[in-house]
Amino acid sequence: MTKIAELRSKTSDQLHEQLLSLKKEQFNLRFQKATGQLEKTHRVNEIRKDVARIQSLLTAQKAAAKTA
Repeated sequence: MTKIAELRSKTSDQLHEQLLSLKKEQFNLRFQKATGQLEKTHRVNEIRKDVARIQSLLTAQKAAAKTA
């Protein structure tokens, strides 16, 4: 699980890269679940929350850029 402080120190490009990586992992976990091979079921929720954190930060950065 990624801490919010770690994410805030990253640039927008780094956040986009990490978001893409998490989305790929999320897809793979869903595929494993569908085929009955998923062992670490808790990882699904962790990834979902990390994706939400990154998307929230990106939205906040866009809003800050508009006001500046």
